[in-house]
Amino acid sequence: MLDLAITGFVFALLALGLRRPFVWVLAYLYIDILTPQRISWGLLASLPISLIAFLLAFGGWLMIDPKTDSRFTLRQGLIALLLVYCGLTTLTADYADSAVEKWAWVWKALFFAIFLPLTLRTRLRFEAAALTIVLTVGAIVISGGIKTLAGGGGYGTLRLFVADNAGIYEGSTLSTISIAIVPLIWWLARFGTIFPRGRLVTMFAAALTFAALLIPIGTQTRTGLLCIALLGVLSLRAVKRRFLYLAMGGVLALAAIPFLPESYTKRMSTIENHQSDQSASTRVAVWMWTLDYVQDHPFGGGFDAYRGNRLRVPTSKAVGSHNNVTIQTEYHEEVGRAYHSAYFEMLGEQGYPGFLLWAWIQLLGIWQMERLRRRWMKRAAPGREWIAPLANALQLSQMVYFVGALFIGIAFQPVMFMLIGLQCGLWSYARRIDQPARRPLRGGDGAPLLRVKPA
Repeated sequence: MLDLAITGFVFALLALGLRRPFVWVLAYLYIDILTPQRISWGLLASLPISLIAFLLAFGGWLMIDPKTDSRFTLRQGLIALLLVYCGLTTLTADYADSAVEKWAWVWKALFFAIFLPLTLRTRLRFEAAALTIVLTVGAIVISGGIKTLAGGGGYGTLRLFVADNAGIYEGSTLSTISIAIVPLIWWLARFGTIFPRGRLVTMFAAALTFAALLIPIGTQTRTGLLCIALLGVLSLRAVKRRFLYLAMGGVLALAAIPFLPESYTKRMSTIENHQSDQSASTRVAVWMWTLDYVQDHPFGGGFDAYRGNRLRVPTSKAVGSHNNVTIQTEYHEEVGRAYHSAYFEMLGEQGYPGFLLWAWIQLLGIWQMERLRRRWMKRAAPGREWIAPLANALQLSQMVYFVGALFIGIAFQPVMFMLIGLQCGLWSYARRIDQPARRPLRGGDGAPLLRVKPA
């Protein structure tokens, strides 16, 4: 029954695109996030449905969609440059086979981030794209939240729509993304026009936020806890009663502690002392190895270059009791351990040029969204009041991603590049509507001396 429902929904989306080609863009967002072909065991599993949706989205825009308001921004150019550079490093990768496998989905994520802003010409399209991302991630989040409440969570054991612990379904990745979309949830609840604003929409937004907060508990990931803390602090900027907000947050945090599983609290306690945790110690060792590796390979080793690492990792533990406590250090060997950090992932795989390009793309987004937020907060004319809050929501989402990316190898995570595509589209849209028509110079008789077309 589930297979039939998912298959029917996917083909219904593709059919709707025959009348409105932009629906194909939404269909690709849905398919690339949820990966229904991995959930299905029937027709969808045997079709390259993601590639089909991708070709329909791009072909529909190329042949049918108006392009009068489409503009190419600096960040899109930087993403294109990063795409070319990653392609070159793939050709010279240390591990060619695995590099080609990663390239097969990375190029689509980068290309779609370049393409998506060109299709976002109206407020309705921004809402539809953001809503598709939120509801698709929300489907996974709601499933995970229900299983967490039912006691089915655990580190590496929270099973969602697929049994594979990879991509968005990997615990730490899902924790980061679930917290990152919370600002977008509330932007849609406050400013969305697709669903009428009211009590039901607010209740659903609150429930979806609660489910998102449950994901780090269900997956028992330390990264999710840090993302929640950061989002709580950053949200202070938009809160009117800040002291009340802080007090309520503190009360809720203290009230939640007795209900948290013991395994979760024990795992969170390792944040304070990474040396006693083998996983954390291994990550630090991999990061040190990456810094040494890039000294000899300044242009990177291509995708999955981490496979070449050989590590001897120390871990410390206390032995004894009361006043007779000694610290014992044990060593274990590790081979081919992943980076567990987007920053070191970029550095090791793409070297200094790729890392600088990626960092430029990310930081430029923070700066652009801050400019839009400040500028359009002061000019919230009727019909434009949604721009500053959307810029703020996208900025908060990206900053949550920054924290999550410290401890997960998600440098090319497709959902985050979709949000970058939304940022590029919003920057282009705001600049287009902000440029007034230039007045022509006039002579003494009032006739224009020069006819200047509006930008």
